[in-house]
Amino acid sequence: MLSDSEAAELLSFLTPSTRPDVKGQATEYLLGLSGHRCLSFFLSFFVPFFRDGCRFLRSKPDLLAALFALTSDPSIAVVKDSYHIFINLSADETLHQVLLTDVKILPVLLKSLMDPEYLFSDQICTILSNMTRHEKTCKSVFKELQEDIGLAKLVEIFCTEGYNKKAKLHYLGPLLSNLTQLPEARNYILDKDRCVVQRLLPFTQYEASAVRRGGVIGTLRNCCFDYVHHEWLLSDAVDILPFLLLPLAGPEELSEEENEGLPVDLQYLPEDKKREEDPDIRKMLLETLLLLTATKAGRQVLKEKNVYPVIRELHRWEKDVHVAAACEKLVQVLIGDEPEQGMENLMEVEIPEDVEQKLQEADIKEQHQLEEERRKQEEEERKSSDAERTDREQESGLIK
Repeated sequence: MLSDSEAAELLSFLTPSTRPDVKGQATEYLLGLSGHRCLSFFLSFFVPFFRDGCRFLRSKPDLLAALFALTSDPSIAVVKDSYHIFINLSADETLHQVLLTDVKILPVLLKSLMDPEYLFSDQICTILSNMTRHEKTCKSVFKELQEDIGLAKLVEIFCTEGYNKKAKLHYLGPLLSNLTQLPEARNYILDKDRCVVQRLLPFTQYEASAVRRGGVIGTLRNCCFDYVHHEWLLSDAVDILPFLLLPLAGPEELSEEENEGLPVDLQYLPEDKKREEDPDIRKMLLETLLLLTATKAGRQVLKEKNVYPVIRELHRWEKDVHVAAACEKLVQVLIGDEPEQGMENLMEVEIPEDVEQKLQEADIKEQHQLEEERRKQEEEERKSSDAERTDREQESGLIK
């Protein structure tokens, strides 16, 4: 690892007055260090192999502060490298407090994010998304966000198509999802007077970006942990159900009776109707629906709206073992008997500690089994694909 004198010399290159080519080499070197890559092309006295570059940089807040200042450098290449370094660093939870308290990145990032002409807003969104994955840092980011621009402005930017013509801002979706792990953020999203959740619903089918779709669906899933809002979410005031169910519906032909029982938007879908292509997003949608069945009122609505046939057809079509398992859990609730009196709200049921531990162990075991099943499935698909390719090559005369 670099000695203090070597780090001090590297620091001297991270100044606005340094020649652009030297400054560029310095940031490129640090980019490699932050990404744990092995580099040896910059200055002979630097150690060529770094197995823990992030740990080293965590101990050098002055170096990080100088580097962060270069996000305002005249050189686009230097700024780009600098932001990529902070994307790498923000993915490491152990650096979060240094970035927040020593480097103080948040005020600058949030101010730049507000600028509709700023070229690097996508990088800022990624950094903020990384910084909010863990609850402790998420609280700090949310506090600063509320003091600087407010969650209302963030939602407005997210929902305004073309807010920044130089950036897509898709990673605001995961940022919102991460923020809603906090009750304060969920309370804002679910405020009946603000109509925020209604503005987010159309993005469950946003075709241009799986990141944005997934972020919104993650946000809705987190909000559904607050079961007191379930009746409102399922009511005509929000009507969340079609937005969760439509991405899971396919082109299968249902009976007239089944169609008539569905929400209007899901009735008599065309033959070219496609399902959500991302299995992780399909799983989140199913998990959100399952959360809505935690209350008696929620179960009644999902049964009355004939959700079961859509999930049944999804399960028949589904190839991903984890998504199929999520389908089965939801179906069990939809076709099962109602819980006995006093246990209607599944989120309020008190589970003995020993039983809860057994359930957790069973869940872990199930996940391992599903992973093993997925691995075997992928291996079989790979062998099948290789065999088909070999057959095609033989037919075309490539293999003699």
